[in-house]
Amino acid sequence: KMAAAAGPAAAAGLWSEVNRCGQNGDFARALKSVNKILQINKDDVTALQCKVVCLIQNGNFKEALGVINTHTKLLTSDVIAFEKAYCEYRLNRIESALKTIQSASQQTDKLKELYGQVLYKLERYDDCLAAYRDLIRNSQDEYEEERKTNLSAVVAAQSTWEKVVPEDLGLREATYELCYNSACALIGQGKLNEAMKKLQKAEELCRQSLSEDSDVTEEDIEAELAIIHGQMAYIMQLQGRTEDALQLYNQIIKLKPTDVGLLAVIANNIITINKDQNVFDSKKKVKLTNAEGVEHKLSKKQLQAIEFNKALLAMYTNQADQCRKLSASLQSQSPEHLLPVLIQAAQLCREKQHAKAVGLLQDFADQHPANAAEIKLTMAQLKIAQGSVTKACMILRSIEELQHKPGMVSALVTMYSHEEDIDSAIEVFTQAIQWYQQYQASQTRGANPKSPVHLSLIREAANFKLKHGRKKEAISDLEELWKQNPKDVHTLAQLISAYSLVDPEKAKVLSKHLPSSDTMSLKVDVDALENSHGATYVRKKAGKLTGDNQQKEQGQGEVKKKKKKKKGKLPKNYDPKVTPDPERWLPMRERSYYRGRKKGKKKDQVGKGTQGSTTTGSSELDASRTASSPPTSPRPGSGAAVSATSNVIPPRHQKPAGAPATKKKQQQKKKKGAKGGW
Repeated sequence: KMAAAAGPAAAAGLWSEVNRCGQNGDFARALKSVNKILQINKDDVTALQCKVVCLIQNGNFKEALGVINTHTKLLTSDVIAFEKAYCEYRLNRIESALKTIQSASQQTDKLKELYGQVLYKLERYDDCLAAYRDLIRNSQDEYEEERKTNLSAVVAAQSTWEKVVPEDLGLREATYELCYNSACALIGQGKLNEAMKKLQKAEELCRQSLSEDSDVTEEDIEAELAIIHGQMAYIMQLQGRTEDALQLYNQIIKLKPTDVGLLAVIANNIITINKDQNVFDSKKKVKLTNAEGVEHKLSKKQLQAIEFNKALLAMYTNQADQCRKLSASLQSQSPEHLLPVLIQAAQLCREKQHAKAVGLLQDFADQHPANAAEIKLTMAQLKIAQGSVTKACMILRSIEELQHKPGMVSALVTMYSHEEDIDSAIEVFTQAIQWYQQYQASQTRGANPKSPVHLSLIREAANFKLKHGRKKEAISDLEELWKQNPKDVHTLAQLISAYSLVDPEKAKVLSKHLPSSDTMSLKVDVDALENSHGATYVRKKAGKLTGDNQQKEQGQGEVKKKKKKKKGKLPKNYDPKVTPDPERWLPMRERSYYRGRKKGKKKDQVGKGTQGSTTTGSSELDASRTASSPPTSPRPGSGAAVSATSNVIPPRHQKPAGAPATKKKQQQKKKKGAKGGW
């Protein structure tokens, strides 16, 4: 009985310990007490709940989820739904967390908060936005600022990834997080200058907020600012300021931030700046994109962009198999995406397999008609690179949705003109003009007003026909233009010019519509024009020339000074008594008296003697025969020692006596133009 009574008493003491440790935040000690309680009563539901909470607080999410799954009968979904869903969320089992939340019988505020986070991770931004709006509307506590920050993050994600124009939420940007999210939304809309100002404000707010805490160091502030600076660098990159962006990116990497997602994005952006240059740096940076946990930190589109750049880097570094492997994997994940097939085609072109690349692109265009236009543009580019301009034109004309576009018409006309196929070029103009006529008729219910693009095409067609001597064909276009604007004198003049060769009578009739010379006279102050700076200069110059001509004609005035011819410089060794060599202008080998270089001279002396010896006789270098010569290095076998204060240079380091002369001779030979024997 005493032992049985001791159990409840001990449990009560342990619960007091658990409560005290929980209030102090010492969850490790609390966990020990909870385990002792469970030894007394292993089916204590409250103790099991406390154990799960302690494990979560200590970051042991896997172990906490294990406890929940082991005691499913005691820890039902009603009891511990939030803790289970939170563990699954932190273990990146997002789909499982969503199912756990949705299966809970009661949707508490905690579950709603977690539901919003889960939807954001799943990139279901519309549902996430609705969830946070509901939370902000129906809750009032100290976490309102965090909810508004999350709401602004959802809007920024919609603007960036879904290209949705964000609505004004009316959020007061009092914190640097709200400013940062607002800047991200502006980047998604392409408002880069406004976004940069927001980021500068966010940086200022962040410094103010963190500097108030005395425990925060400058390094801590810089680490917190890293994500803001990273976004600033991204804006610089988009604006074309790649050097500034690269410098800022590298500064962030040197700080070694703990956010692997931030490092991966910065490394990827540096790789895109490097392109096919500085590939060794890119190969170093690509390792940062492979860090553990990156896939849980970035969105699907960010991860996809990183994989595309890996494939391109493999192509630039001539890793053909790796490039094919990565692009094939990307194509299997996103069959409708253009980039994987374009990378594969580019790799084939690098391997000089252009026909195979075109075939690959054609297959993709047939399978995905929605993306056929962009693929066909690439095919046309490949054909042009191969010199098949006519085939490229055929491919471009097969893109029906682009046939009438001014850019396409201009490209086709230029290419056909290059191939001197004027008929096909005119046909391109005709088809585009007919398309606009039909489109205008369908839009205006039979009325026939011409759009500016339509009129511009007609004018270009007329000018092209006139340029290539097709005046008869140009007349109808010019008449159409004049009909639309009878006051257009330029068009009327072109029309008269065209009719003058075809129907002179018609040209005379039309010329009556030209304005009179009186109405066309320009009110110009001739004196002011002549006295202007440019006109004065031209007139003076012209007058000077006229005066010279008059002098030449009349034979009066001073005779123009003749330029003295400078005497040519004579060679230093010139002798006036000796007749110059008549063949001196010919190269030495082409002269009649050239007998070739004498080979074998000094052949017997090559290779003889010690290293550093010259062709000079040994008797001249013998110190024993010259009384005045200074002491030299000791002879082999002699016991004489060289003094430490001696100025004699050892033979191996001494210049050979004949070296300067030899060098001079070589230089002289080079000056003569003879080829050396190197």
